[in-house]
Amino acid sequence: MKALRLQPILAVLLLSVSLQTLLTAPTKAEDNDALARSILEKADEIRFPRESFQVNVNIQTTSPDMPDDLHKYQVLSKGNENSIVRITEPASERGQTILMKGRDLWIFMPSVSQPIRLSLSQRLTGQVANGDIARANFTGDYHPQLLRTDTIDNEKYYVLELTGVDRSVTYQKVLLWVEKSSFRPYRAKFYSLSNRLLKTCRYINYEMILGKQRPTRLVMEDALKQGEVSILDYSDMKLRDLPDKIFTKNYLKRLE
Repeated sequence: MKALRLQPILAVLLLSVSLQTLLTAPTKAEDNDALARSILEKADEIRFPRESFQVNVNIQTTSPDMPDDLHKYQVLSKGNENSIVRITEPASERGQTILMKGRDLWIFMPSVSQPIRLSLSQRLTGQVANGDIARANFTGDYHPQLLRTDTIDNEKYYVLELTGVDRSVTYQKVLLWVEKSSFRPYRAKFYSLSNRLLKTCRYINYEMILGKQRPTRLVMEDALKQGEVSILDYSDMKLRDLPDKIFTKNYLKRLE
């Protein structure tokens, strides 16, 4: 009789354990979200180091109905949340400095007494927005979703859809192709709030820099104006100790 009385109790205990397992086990959607975020984090680490660094960026823009344009910048970055972009060429813009803190952006101009507020999505030059050069933090700015896996030239790529965390980000939506075997960014498509394709980008010319294979050239093409292309060339990337005090509006005038 005792064995018979124990059976219902054991059944209740087993059901309780099963329910607890179901409640605490990750869902398939949660697993996919975690995978998408992991892929994006690894792609971000390939694009730029986590440590504080300095890099030079040349941006050459060509357009069918305009003369070629060349702009040169020096970028100082700390922790993906703090950046300074110094314009070194052309001479007419030399001395202008852009400060980014989080997703807040200001430009200091020698002829103006106070810094001017900017947005990440405003055009810097050619097909390049302020956020393209000042803030390259996909992980902090977007919610990633893994859409599918594509095969291109016998290589498999994750395809991520990145949705902006709010309207202050550079683009409201990004489609990003990441090489499955290496997590290298391969190409991206950038969209507006109305889901209009603005431009495409290719990540090329990978070189071993600071311990990782990193893209040294980005090719951005206007999706609306055929033939307008901006090429970003990165060079002389190096780690650099950057104190917090330089990432302030008051320090811009003193930056050398």
